[in-house]
Amino acid sequence: MLARDHSDRFTEEAFLKAGVPIAGDNQAHAHDDASMPTEYPESADGEPDYEPVGLATAQPAARLNVWDAGETWQKPPPRQWLLGNQFCRKFLSGLLAPGATGKTALRQAQYLALATGRPLTDQHVFKRCRVLQLSLEDDDDEMRRRLAAACIHHDIDPDELKGWLFCATPKGIKLAELKDGARHAGPLEAMLRETIQRLQIDLIGLDPFVKLHALEENDNGAMDFVCDLLVKLAIEFNVAVDAPHHTKKGLQTAGDADAGRGASSARDAGRLMYTLTRMTDAEGETFGIPAEERRLYVRLDSSKVNIAPPSGEATWFKLVGVGLENGTPDYPNGDEVQTVVPWHPPKTWEGITSAQVNAALDQIEAGLPNGQRYSDAPKAGERAAWRAVQAHCPDRTEPQCREIVRTWIRNGVLIAEDYHDPIDRKSKKSLRVNHGKRPS
Repeated sequence: MLARDHSDRFTEEAFLKAGVPIAGDNQAHAHDDASMPTEYPESADGEPDYEPVGLATAQPAARLNVWDAGETWQKPPPRQWLLGNQFCRKFLSGLLAPGATGKTALRQAQYLALATGRPLTDQHVFKRCRVLQLSLEDDDDEMRRRLAAACIHHDIDPDELKGWLFCATPKGIKLAELKDGARHAGPLEAMLRETIQRLQIDLIGLDPFVKLHALEENDNGAMDFVCDLLVKLAIEFNVAVDAPHHTKKGLQTAGDADAGRGASSARDAGRLMYTLTRMTDAEGETFGIPAEERRLYVRLDSSKVNIAPPSGEATWFKLVGVGLENGTPDYPNGDEVQTVVPWHPPKTWEGITSAQVNAALDQIEAGLPNGQRYSDAPKAGERAAWRAVQAHCPDRTEPQCREIVRTWIRNGVLIAEDYHDPIDRKSKKSLRVNHGKRPS
């Protein structure tokens, strides 16, 4: 309604604000010839309705798509997993790894597992899928080399892939970019939409994430914008989206959700995030892997898995070189390209019998022939309890035998007590067997 002044007349300012032209005796306006309304329709209460005709009416507010949980309750369908706990329809996956760790080789094998319906990586294939794999770093030839290496090693015939694995190596085409200072979806977004629909894609692999966009990777708002585009594609087309990502510089820790470079919103948007790290020296010693070979072993750990129980154990792979036999007169040896194969580390307790366990415990209880007793101290020397374990389990490494001793101490099978060392002639800590808890 328009305001009135104290003389109960409409003020000129009120009409001007409403967009109604005012004719004044001493004023020159562009609408001087426009006539003022002389009659006003009555409102419901009998009073004149002074709202000027032609003013824009308020549009109804947008509404949320709210549903009453009590009225519409029903069990939702199960999540549509594709490969193990790695890929799932309507969700964004990611793999964080330093350069030259085997990230691309692992993803190539996993994509092939889906395209062939075969568990090439020892991860369950829920259903055979059509895969769209984009390499934003390599060209077509390099991508074919990686594909050939995996196919040769896993004995995959190219006919198995026809209609199931589709590849592209776009360069300079972005999913998100800046235009006139504002963030916009780039041409790659429309291309992905068209390709998903035309080929009926189930999984999109976009490697690496940093090449997907032309935005500032340390800006949380910018990375959130990129991830929103990916999640919208996943939900709208009912596909799984995977975007492997490089890690920041420095020491990498298995399962570290903060390992990815750039803003944290890229990590937060993903629901199935994993890390890929090389075998450490400590792990190599435990597993009995020579130092010069440890770089070939990589472990896959869940770092942020919001829609499935996190895995308590690492999944291991070994990098293997595959000769492509593509030599030419200039390069007669051809190429050797890496792929991955599943690898299972030796289990500390696997294959150890009750007789071996009890023999080791008997030796620890008896002590050394010179009257000294065994210890779990790091510098126990000949008194080290792990030596008694290895004497009866000769195929176990020192770190594995130490782990067995630590387990017995945690479980109360071995207990620490003071004794008088007859050689050093002083009180020391030693281990004794708790016979009530030893295995039968």
